[in-house]
Order: sequence, then structure tokens, then C-alpha cells
Amino acid sequence: MRMKKKIEVDFFSESKKWPRRLPKIKKITFNTLIKMSSYFKKNYFFSLNLVLSDKIKIKKLNKKFRNKYQDTDVLTFVSKNSNKELGKILYCDIFFSIDTIENFIKKNNLTLYDHFNHLLIHSILHINGYDHKDLKQFNKMKKEEINILKKLKIKNPYINYE
Repeated sequence: MRMKKKIEVDFFSESKKWPRRLPKIKKITFNTLIKMSSYFKKNYFFSLNLVLSDKIKIKKLNKKFRNKYQDTDVLTFVSKNSNKELGKILYCDIFFSIDTIENFIKKNNLTLYDHFNHLLIHSILHINGYDHKDLKQFNKMKKEEINILKKLKIKNPYINYE
């Protein structure tokens, strides 16, 4: 039995700052997934968990899995598996830190939702094989992020840094 739905998404809130934002976060997420459908690997089923968290949880995860005890705005974890009925499966956990996001948007005069959308796009690209370990990879990934943001009518966030 093949699953008709290629991407499954669940949301989890681990901070009191997220619940009031959840309806809009869900809307942004589903809209972005539609716009990015061509980026998802064709022979895979995707199970995405969006964990809306805070700096304390992110610091612990960053220390445990990356040996860096510091906050970051988003962490993406991917686990591959396969199943006779479903085929290839990618389980993806994406953790967002509301504290880091709020600090960043204040410093850079961005909206929370536009920045969240950018981070979501960044994570979806990671899930689908993009990386930024060197300058060539970084520039390729950045170009894709800017193109997708443009489709979503969100201005290029890198203009502030170039």
C-alpha cells in the first residue's frame, strides 16, 4: 500500500511564546511546502516535525548533537528509513528557537513570520540535500533561498549582509 500523501507535518510547541502564533505558522508552513514541492525527493515519504521551542532546549540539542553549547535559530535533524509499504522515509525534526528569532528580527528589522519562513525554507533545503559547508555550497543554497522567498513575496534577507 503506497501512501498518497508525500509529506506529513506535525507541530509541537515547547514555549509559551509560540501558541498564539501557531495558526499563522501552520499557514506559512503549508504554503511554503506547496511552493517547494519540486525540491522534495521524488522517491521519498517525508515526516516533518516542527518543534517550536526556546533557547534552553536548542542549547541542549546543539551541545548534544553538535558539541556547541550555544543558542541558534533553527536546528534540523534527518533520519532515513525504509518500509516495504511506504518505501524510503525521511523523518525530519526541525527545532526553532523563539528567543533567537526574536533577537534577530529586532536587530535586523524583519517580521517574525518572514524570518520564520526563511528558516523553514533553509531547513527544507537541508532536508533535500543542500548544505553550506563551503562558500560554493553556501552561495548555491543562498540563491535558492532568495528565489523561493521571492515566490512567496518576501524580500531578500541577505541584502542587509552584502
